[in-house]
Amino acid sequence: MTTGQQLAAGVAALGLALPEGAEQKLIAYLALLDKWNRVYNLTAVRDAERMVSHHLLDSLATVPYFRGETVLDVGSGGGLPGIPLAIARPELRVTLIDSVAKKTAFLLQAKAELDVANLSVVTGRVEDYRPAGSFDALTSRAFSDLREFVTLTRHLLEPGGRWLAMKGLYPHEELALLPQDVKVSADYELRVPGLEAHRHLIVLEPVE
Repeated sequence: MTTGQQLAAGVAALGLALPEGAEQKLIAYLALLDKWNRVYNLTAVRDAERMVSHHLLDSLATVPYFRGETVLDVGSGGGLPGIPLAIARPELRVTLIDSVAKKTAFLLQAKAELDVANLSVVTGRVEDYRPAGSFDALTSRAFSDLREFVTLTRHLLEPGGRWLAMKGLYPHEELALLPQDVKVSADYELRVPGLEAHRHLIVLEPVE
């Protein structure tokens, strides 16, 4: 099975309807990630088949849970989940932030080569980031523990906004350490095609 066929089968298994040309863009993104990875070490996953399941499908499994118009992907690294999310949902305005300049250089290259118009890239530490507006959703895949994630990014959350944190096993210990004024509003157990590992999307909200 080619990576394209594997992606198409995974998208169908997830029940997603992607825009025209999205699957080709996602495969092109994977090829770009693989190319830059040889020099910049953006991801530990090197095998093409595993990159489809561990990166693309893992990110795409979260797509149905995003609402609102603006998303900030915190500690985006190689662009996960932000780039697959932006490709899958062109109506969302997705901003990627990372403090490592070589990673944001890759993200800017990916934005240009893949022509993802709804994508923005910021180099810097999230706690120092002061954009003109705030975000409906703040997401992260491998940024930090949950307490640090909400503490460092709270100033960026739009009223009524939510944090969506991608995790492996259900993070009981991290949740026990959340600030008192943050609550879990949902926990989605993600079934990622080709990925045998446990995956959870933890949705957090400020306590009103």
